[in-house]
Amino acid sequence: MPLFSDAELLAIGLSLKVASVAALASLPLGIAMGWLLARKRFFGKSLVDALVHLPLVLPPVVVGYALLVGFGARGVFGQALSQIGIDLAFNWTGAALASALMGFPLMVRAIRLSIEAADRRLEQAAATLGAPPWRVFLGITLPLAWPGIVAGTILAFAKALGEFGATITFVSSIPGETRTIAAELWGLLQTPGGESGLWRLAAVSVVISLGALLLSEWLVRRQRGVDEYA
Repeated sequence: MPLFSDAELLAIGLSLKVASVAALASLPLGIAMGWLLARKRFFGKSLVDALVHLPLVLPPVVVGYALLVGFGARGVFGQALSQIGIDLAFNWTGAALASALMGFPLMVRAIRLSIEAADRRLEQAAATLGAPPWRVFLGITLPLAWPGIVAGTILAFAKALGEFGATITFVSSIPGETRTIAAELWGLLQTPGGESGLWRLAAVSVVISLGALLLSEWLVRRQRGVDEYA
């Protein structure tokens, strides 16, 4: 007898795909937003910071409903995307979008704190020596902020892996398409005799999340070791 059913394997594979795409796709914007909030002063900065962190305090269902209104088949953005062949509602890409939105605040916060902790005198010294801003950013800021970037990416991945409320509201729970581990767990809770499958998927979630955190710690320690001997 196989360890996992076909439905459970589909949910595991889909969750890994959705979480990976959500974390990696939002990383460039997360780095840009973290740098902006850490290094720049501008009018409305507090409002931008609050909007970035808003998904953390809103009920996930509200976020999912907002996505459904905006990116659904009848939404303003949804109709525009549909014309170029991109459909997000009731699609795994929509699950990735919802998961990315929910994990984005955690990513930005980790990256921002890491950039704020970096020694600005190194950036100023590089600029004084004639390095253009983009080279200072790529050669000084990003390497110094590496631990926060790794931590933020892992946090976003873990959040996406367990996201349920926003995802199920926006893309429902379609087997093989949008039914992630969290949605499958919810379905098993409603199914008589589903306890064994529930425990198996819960164990898989713990193993994947723990493995991601351990990998993050190893990468950060390795980077610090390289920095010490550079």
